[in-house]
Amino acid sequence: MIDISILSDHWGQFLEGFANTIKASVLALIGSFLLGAVFAVFRIAPVKVLNAVGAVYVEFIRNIPLIVIVFFMFVGLPAIGILLDPFTAGTVGLTIYTAAFIAETIRAGIQSVPKGQMEAGRSAGFGYVQVMRYIILPQAVKIVIPPLGNQFLNLIKNSSVLGVIAGLDLMYYGDLISASTFVTFDVYIFVALFYLALTIPLGFGLRYLERRMARAR
Repeated sequence: MIDISILSDHWGQFLEGFANTIKASVLALIGSFLLGAVFAVFRIAPVKVLNAVGAVYVEFIRNIPLIVIVFFMFVGLPAIGILLDPFTAGTVGLTIYTAAFIAETIRAGIQSVPKGQMEAGRSAGFGYVQVMRYIILPQAVKIVIPPLGNQFLNLIKNSSVLGVIAGLDLMYYGDLISASTFVTFDVYIFVALFYLALTIPLGFGLRYLERRMARAR
């Protein structure tokens, strides 16, 4: 039987870790979406330099483990005088990592928008950036809602990497409680339940949004 007292006795720590996990996930979600959208546009921009920058970023970051990026932010940057606290280092690393995957997802959405949309926008007097911002990207995001949702769910689960650098997230407090109580199974069951409390509602919400948008087309 699971010892419920573990949860009640350490409720404050679990709650603080849960709140920090939500905070890191929301910040990384916003940051990675914006950064990913920029690099997605770079990948298909009619400027070879931007194409190269976008391609290098996506291919380089996608092929490096997340934990390496987080350790670089937390341990590597201080070597050149840039000091980040564990929470910030973990969140920034998570943002940079997730942005590479979101960039590819949005790029696929942009390429699925009929080319005539760009031509129509340019003929109406809009610049390239304006057409992307007001015409192409809104349509592309609607198209890629399902894969974007999967990336956001992965982001929440990947936020557990903050625990490795004492980032004050749910996993960190789980490790702390386990070490102080010498209980492992029960503690991590509760940690898993807290993560499920985030991912399951988000999953249902994304599916509902997907159905609404499908009916609106």
